[in-house]
This record gives sequence, structure tokens and C-alpha cells, in this order.
Amino acid sequence: MGNVSKIHKFIATGFGSGYCPFAPGTAGAALAVILWYIASLFTSSMCLAGITFLCVIVFTWWGIIASSAVEQIWGKDPSKVVIDEMVGVWIPLLAVPDNDYKYGYALAAFILFRLFDIFKPLGIRQMENFKGGVGIMMDDILSGIYSLILLLIVRYVAG
Repeated sequence: MGNVSKIHKFIATGFGSGYCPFAPGTAGAALAVILWYIASLFTSSMCLAGITFLCVIVFTWWGIIASSAVEQIWGKDPSKVVIDEMVGVWIPLLAVPDNDYKYGYALAAFILFRLFDIFKPLGIRQMENFKGGVGIMMDDILSGIYSLILLLIVRYVAG
């Protein structure tokens, strides 16, 4: 089994939010939205979109590495690994417009993501068949993509 570095545990547990004793996935996703919200207070919408996109890319990569490492000691897809939920919810946050309804869209991104993540329709569950960290991350990435698509449709229809 071997030792796993503290940084792998820190990243895999979504900066520690995965240690939440109740609904760790929701805690990780909520932390991701809170971090996004804080960034939204200090940056332009264009910069926020860039930061969010960069977080999706960087933490997908780190998430695969870290979750693969901790899976060796904690078992297959452990519930305290929530970096996948953080990345997953950042994806639909890319669809949040810069208008008066901004935070309503952010809440919708969170809710849609969690619903897709919990119920795993439309091939999401099959993503868990990938090995290691890729399998841990991919179902949440697909949940995030479906949530993003729905939010973009809502934005289009709402005008």
C-alpha cells in the first residue's frame, strides 16, 4: 500500500471538505461554489470565467493523480474524495452570466450538478468503470457537462 503524501490527501479531499461526516460530496461541491463566489466579488466576469476554466483543467489533472494515490489506501472511489465534485460543479459555473441573476444561476449550477451526480443518468454511471483516478473524476465531469448544457439552454431560452 505505501504512504500517500499529505498533499495528495489534501487535494483529493477537496482541501479537507471531504472529511465532513455528513454528505461529503455536497460539502466539496459547496466549498467549490463558495470559492467561486469569493472570486466573483473581486474579478470581472471574463476573468472569473478564465479562473474557473483554469481550475477545471488544473484540478482535473491533480484530481486524477491525487485520487489515484489515495484510492490505494482508502479503497475504490472513497466518499472522502471530493475533488471530483469540486471540478464537476465548476463546469456548469462557466455558464453563469454576468447579470442580476448571476447568483441564481450559480445556485442552479450547484443543484443541477448534485442531481446529476447523485442519480447518474445518461451514461454517467458508466464513467465509473474507468480505472483509478480517471474513473473517480469522469462521472462528475460528465455530470458537470450535462449541467452546463442545461444552463446554457436556459440562458438561450431566457434571452
